[in-house]
This record gives sequence, C-alpha cells and structure tokens, in this order.
Amino acid sequence: MAEPKFEKDLEKLETIVESLEEGGLPLDASIKKFEEGINLAKRCEKALSSAEKKIEVLTKNAAGEVETKAFTSDDASEDESAADEDEEESDDEDLLF
Repeated sequence: MAEPKFEKDLEKLETIVESLEEGGLPLDASIKKFEEGINLAKRCEKALSSAEKKIEVLTKNAAGEVETKAFTSDDASEDESAADEDEEESDDEDLLF
C-alpha cells in the first residue's frame, strides 16, 4: 500500500528544513531547497485545508443519540442562525415577565 501523499510531502519538507538549518549548502542549492520547501508547504497546507473540510462533526439527534454527519460550511451558518434564534426567544421571554 502506497504511503499517503501528504505524509511523503511532509517528510520531504522536514528533510529540507533540516538540511537548510545545518547550513553548508552552496547558495544556489539552498535557494533551490528553499523553493522546493515552499512548494511542499503550500501542498501540505492545501491538503490540511481539504481534510479539515471533511471532518465529521458529532451531533445528538432528537432521541439524544450521538450520530455523525459530514461537516459543511452550512453547519457554521446553521449554528449562527440557531444562536440568533435563541437570542430572539430569550428577548421574547424577557418581555413576558
């Protein structure tokens, strides 16, 4: 089974950082390593960002059981809307007393 691309990229990036920290490389070689490192860092960041979007969020259903659902950007909007509704309901309750 092939090693996932993110892990390989991260491993290469770590190796580049170590070689740059050690010094001793000619300037041209250092610049090439630095360039390669920047490209790898960008790829790793993109992979992490993509993975973050796929993270599953645990929620409780109406019966109180834990269920999973895929995280979407709509979830964040729904959380904000629910908080706004809670505030409105709280304001309405204050008027009743």
